[in-house]
Amino acid sequence: MEAKTFSPIKDLIKLLIACVVSSLLIKLPNILPLALSESDFYLKNGPLIIFFGLSLYVLLNSEIKKKNQWIWAFVPFLITVVYINAIPGNLDNSNNILVLILLHTALLMWGTYGFIFIGMTKQIEKRMDYIRYNGDLVVISAILVLAGGLFSALTIGLFHLIGFEISRLYEQYIVICGVVSIPIVATYIIKNHAQITNKIAPIIANIFGPLVLLMLTIFLISLPFSGKNPFTDRNFLLIFNMLLIGVMAIIVFAVSETSKNQNQAFNKVVLTFLSIIALIINTVALSAILYRLSEYGFTPNRTAVFGVNLLLFIHLIWIAIRLFKVTFQHKEILLVEDAVSRYLPVYLIWTLIVIVGFPLIFGLQ
Repeated sequence: MEAKTFSPIKDLIKLLIACVVSSLLIKLPNILPLALSESDFYLKNGPLIIFFGLSLYVLLNSEIKKKNQWIWAFVPFLITVVYINAIPGNLDNSNNILVLILLHTALLMWGTYGFIFIGMTKQIEKRMDYIRYNGDLVVISAILVLAGGLFSALTIGLFHLIGFEISRLYEQYIVICGVVSIPIVATYIIKNHAQITNKIAPIIANIFGPLVLLMLTIFLISLPFSGKNPFTDRNFLLIFNMLLIGVMAIIVFAVSETSKNQNQAFNKVVLTFLSIIALIINTVALSAILYRLSEYGFTPNRTAVFGVNLLLFIHLIWIAIRLFKVTFQHKEILLVEDAVSRYLPVYLIWTLIVIVGFPLIFGLQ
């Protein structure tokens, strides 16, 4: 999504269109009689609606004029919404397959939005732009959520003082519509006020990189004395994997920001050691899930966790080798960007295997 000449009125109209469409879609349970409960509708369709709204805003700001290009851009959303809502069962019965499908559907929609964002191109640098944008999106969205939370508390409190209880009404309409609109507003800010994100994101990357490295080092040293064992403790293994995914996200975000400032030697050293720590965590997690598979057999959850761990392990090795070359052999940081970007389609292939293949392999309870 390339920045254009800033036209306040036109850009605000496009922003408003995307936010209104997303808000109407998220409120469908209140507009139409649907078979799904309101909570199941949000869980099944929430991520779809968020990425649909973002895609709509990006397309409104693109050069695409032909109707067939618009149609093809939204075909994946149409297929996914039909598939996800046709799957029997609900989340009240703890259907493992359904939960896995919903989680991976969100990732698939992220990838679909990515193709729309970069303009369906295969250029590696465009993929890195998308990753960098995602880091900025998280930062700006978090700021908007905090600001929105403060405004909401103030509004509800003021009306309470004069005898009007609007909390339920406010939650049903303002909060729900705000959830799907905040990423679009954040994208608007990134697109038209890049000077804001260009200052905030590097600061966060510079601060959190060393802090996370220090925290993980202390964590790994303390682990043998904690009494916790990811091989036998299922919940601890889950937390271990969430930690791994979080560290991987920080590495990728920090790489995208470091690439804009080629002379940040300290950051490159931090990222190199952070990737090594992540590999150690990944090795422990992968060993633990392999142990559980050999002991208890294959289930949808164990298979999904094993697949993700294996993909992350391969990717981390590639990134760590490239970071070592950049840090100690003075290679260009573009080597790391290449390793990060080229591997992204592998994750999307895995999401399709889970979404379509797992119901065929394991069935739906």
